[in-house]
Amino acid sequence: MEAPAATVKLYTDGACSGNPGPGGWAYILEHPGSGKVIEQAGGEAATTNNRMELTAVIEGLKALDRPCRVELYSDSQYVCNGLMQWMDQWKAKGWRRGKRNEPVLNLELWKQLDVMRQTFDVTCHWIRGHDNHPQNERCDQLAVAAVERFKSPPGDEN
Repeated sequence: MEAPAATVKLYTDGACSGNPGPGGWAYILEHPGSGKVIEQAGGEAATTNNRMELTAVIEGLKALDRPCRVELYSDSQYVCNGLMQWMDQWKAKGWRRGKRNEPVLNLELWKQLDVMRQTFDVTCHWIRGHDNHPQNERCDQLAVAAVERFKSPPGDEN
């Protein structure tokens, strides 16, 4: 009998100053079996909030070194609905969405997540943002701090 895959918890958040504007992402990975916790954050100079939300998930999954179950906690309905409801329909329609058959936004990021779904058994749990959820609040702090690293200093708007 095959041993059950380990389960990890992945908490993510994205932030943007302006939309588009400088953005940040962050994740916290928790391995309940070992008690190990990893925090990571980064950002981009010009991006959108949705891109940062997706990037947080991608970067968190990249940090995993073997297939496992991932309990993903995100305050982004875009991420949770995309992963759990929309992605398979988008793929079936040639990565198009809606009644007007428009291209999926942030396509390269969704395609990365689609490939990652082949390795990781991801279940997304939506949590309300800014609702005193400790890991979500910490991810928000890390993502906002990452945004600050990409903002131009005052008087340097060129």
